[in-house]
Amino acid sequence: MGVIIVREMVGVSPHSWSDAARQAGGPRVQNVRNIRTVEVVQSTARVEGGEIVEYRVQLKLGFEYEE
Repeated sequence: MGVIIVREMVGVSPHSWSDAARQAGGPRVQNVRNIRTVEVVQSTARVEGGEIVEYRVQLKLGFEYEE
């Protein structure tokens, strides 16, 4: 294993944190080869009127650099 590139991504969903994580790692990530690590950095939510209206998940994605 050589160099690992780390990218941060944020997913947002009105349904759940797991759905927000899937949004962050959606179709763009499926095109990335050699993913080695996925780290959930932060999970937050936006609240309006006492109800959660938006879930957010920040991920760090590590993949091996290819030349």
